[in-house]
Amino acid sequence: MMLPRIANQRAIIDRRALADDIAALAAQHGDKARPLIVEVLRESLAAGREEVGRRLAARPSHGSECAQGQAFLIDQVVRLIHDHVVGRVYRANNRSTGERIAVIAVGGYGRGEMAPHSDVDIAFVTPNKPTAWCEQVIEAMLYFLWDLGLKVGHSSRSLDELVRQAKADLTIRTALLEGRYVWGDRAIYEESQRRFWADVAAGTERQFVAEKLAERNERHKRLGDSRYVVEPNVKEGKGCLRDLHTLYWIGKYIHKVRDPSELVDVGLLTGIEYRAFRRAENFFWAVRCHLHTITRRPEDRLTFDLQREVATRMNFADRPGKSGVERFMHLFFLHARQVGSLTGVFLAQLDEQWAAQRMGFFAKLRARRRARRKIGAFAVVADKVAAGADDFFAHDPVRLIELFHVADRESMEIHPETMRQAHRDAGLIDAAVRRDPRANQMFMDILTSRRDPETVLRWMSEAGVFGRFIPDFGRVIAQMQFDMYHHYTVDEHTIRAIGLLSRIEKGEEGEQHPLATEVIGEIASRRVLYVATLLHDIAKGRSGDHSVLGAEIAMKLCPRLGMGPAETEMVAWLVRWHLLMSATAFKRDLADYKTIADFAGQVQSAERLRLLLLLTIVDIRAVGPGIWNSWKRQLLGDLYVAAHEVLRLGHKQFGRAERIAAKKKAVAGLLKERDALIGTVGRQLLDAYWIAEPEDIIAMNLQQLDIALDEPLSVEARYYPARGATLVTVIAADHPGLFYRIAGGIHLAGGNIIDARIHTTRNGVALDNFLVQDPLGRPLNEENQIARLKSAIADALANKGKLLPQLAARPLARPRAEAFEVHPIVIFDHKASDRFTVIEIGALDRPALLSRLARALFEARLIVHSAHIATYGERAVDTFYVTDVLGSKVTGDSRLRTIERRLIEAAGGSSGKAAA
Repeated sequence: MMLPRIANQRAIIDRRALADDIAALAAQHGDKARPLIVEVLRESLAAGREEVGRRLAARPSHGSECAQGQAFLIDQVVRLIHDHVVGRVYRANNRSTGERIAVIAVGGYGRGEMAPHSDVDIAFVTPNKPTAWCEQVIEAMLYFLWDLGLKVGHSSRSLDELVRQAKADLTIRTALLEGRYVWGDRAIYEESQRRFWADVAAGTERQFVAEKLAERNERHKRLGDSRYVVEPNVKEGKGCLRDLHTLYWIGKYIHKVRDPSELVDVGLLTGIEYRAFRRAENFFWAVRCHLHTITRRPEDRLTFDLQREVATRMNFADRPGKSGVERFMHLFFLHARQVGSLTGVFLAQLDEQWAAQRMGFFAKLRARRRARRKIGAFAVVADKVAAGADDFFAHDPVRLIELFHVADRESMEIHPETMRQAHRDAGLIDAAVRRDPRANQMFMDILTSRRDPETVLRWMSEAGVFGRFIPDFGRVIAQMQFDMYHHYTVDEHTIRAIGLLSRIEKGEEGEQHPLATEVIGEIASRRVLYVATLLHDIAKGRSGDHSVLGAEIAMKLCPRLGMGPAETEMVAWLVRWHLLMSATAFKRDLADYKTIADFAGQVQSAERLRLLLLLTIVDIRAVGPGIWNSWKRQLLGDLYVAAHEVLRLGHKQFGRAERIAAKKKAVAGLLKERDALIGTVGRQLLDAYWIAEPEDIIAMNLQQLDIALDEPLSVEARYYPARGATLVTVIAADHPGLFYRIAGGIHLAGGNIIDARIHTTRNGVALDNFLVQDPLGRPLNEENQIARLKSAIADALANKGKLLPQLAARPLARPRAEAFEVHPIVIFDHKASDRFTVIEIGALDRPALLSRLARALFEARLIVHSAHIATYGERAVDTFYVTDVLGSKVTGDSRLRTIERRLIEAAGGSSGKAAA
């Protein structure tokens, strides 16, 4: 392979002028010239990189030019070093036939593409086992390259070793596949190429393809197995550069193509597909080169803190409803999606070519007979659904929907040529097709299929049919949200949620979602649930509340899909309130009866409650790995059961005294022979405690209280599997500031509080329960972690050391959160509870945020009765149920403004706006 012609090469590096300079230095300084030559080369390398970087800044989307310019620069440096070493350092006038070396670029460098800080992969090839002269030359060249600060991946092999090792190792074979002559003995390079194709590649084509695809699948699995992860790896990620390279490697290994454009000539890509290949490659190279330039290292992961900078460098500006970084990432995912589509048709085309090669006369005859089998208007080719003629969809565009309907109904794959046609003809879907009752009924059948709706909808999306048929869905394809909470683009999140819903309905998620598996069998509105799941985020990326806008879309779209007025109203309600259940469960006190009553009053019916539970679960699960946990499962389950009881019994539910009596009876069953504690230490606990805490925690608290009667401080910590967290219980003499000090101690011990309940007994003893996890959402259950928790809390309460400076010194749990701007907001809610003022603070998640906020409340002379902590990536929402020192709700505009100012400052903001 030859490097493409680089514009104005001498502006990057003038090899001839440098060669003259090196010769002059060698002649003038003799053996002492080496450091001077290294310095000249270092300056030239830096100047060349600066010129390539300047060109990238001037044309920030032309990544291939930058990558090729980098490779050209390294070529010239390697040639200068070779000529100096061979011509002067180890000059041999009468070299033997064995004293010859070919310098060959391999890997990405061999392909002629390098990011600014890519490794330099070089193979030194000799005709036979390297002689002493060869070894001296190779070593001298390497030392020059290392002295220039280049990271060199190198090998030294004879021709025989090259063949033997390439046969045994896929990585070596792939690297040599892209071998490119750089300098030295060209005859050796030519012989290495001849032997590679004759002795290594010949007859191993199928093995190579199988191994490369297995390698690709393993790489995808390692990096999240989705091309829609919101912090993608531009080199190794699914749908990115390595996937494009894999297509080229396969094409080159089988057909010996010398350039990706020749993939069209051998029938593996069409001209349109090749142009998409080049656009994606050029874009990804631009992103990768910008990443290397910004970080000054070989950084290939497009993390949140780098996305904004790359977007700015590539001239993506803000637009109404969508920031520049979101527009940039949108294009990134569109290219990744295109690469996925290209990979599918490429591999399917390869399969067809091989199948045709294998077939004899009678096999071809049988294939033709099988091809005559029909499913309606569709043919069956190689057991795949296929279109007929080239104008098949033009005759009846509704067939573009029917294609996927047949694939779902028959549980068959779609022929790659037909997928190509569908992608090409997706533009035929117009208003008339969208209004067609048959098309809409088939789409509903696919969406609500009891087979595998996730796979078929993903096929529809990748063919471009989904977005054309449901234009509002087309607007969220490849739409990312610039935050650390959502792991996938909106379309991928939605399709995953539908797939999860289908698996729950089939009983495949019973262990992870027992309540949902039970409830889904009781719903009366399957279609409503699936359509609401499709539409719940349909308005993301628009100006305004996506829940409100999504409900408006539902009111217009559902009748088109054949849904009646009652179904339409139900879908719109679910979309409008799809965040209600999670917000209530995670940010409100479920022990406060008014929380349950208000939630049930909003939901109004048991059917709505069932549908909302299922939609909430799949929405959270489909956000990304690690988001769902047993704590969220428990809270949602508690809210569902409590609200269902209110909706079922109406005003007939037990009164306060009956609820406490029932709770005590349940606790007695857990305590068994120690049930007398309920009447002894239990007498010190107020009614609010008995209502707020679950039975198992009460049983543990009573036993700890009994032991701690004569102790000034008692701290217990144990793994609490019901919530997937560590339960920390602190019993101490109550005093102002106790809560914020405990919270600070827990944070210093590496804990992250996710829930807190603060109680005071009749005799003035504080009994505080905390649910604690590590910053990654895992319980702290190892002995050393438990010991550290207890010690840190005791030290904080004993005022050992200054708490605030220690907390400030703690690093961010998620350092990349600094890439985001979250303006603190304080919301006062006087209606959420009959007894308490509820204060909700939204802010950037930062070290010891909860402790800072708790201290601000203490300084504002407020009593905290419970705290509920929710995190959404970089954003934390902390909710406190508070009273003033007299036990009343907090009122007065000036008082609220003062509290709001203190909380904003504690959250790290300079100003904010309180909402009542």
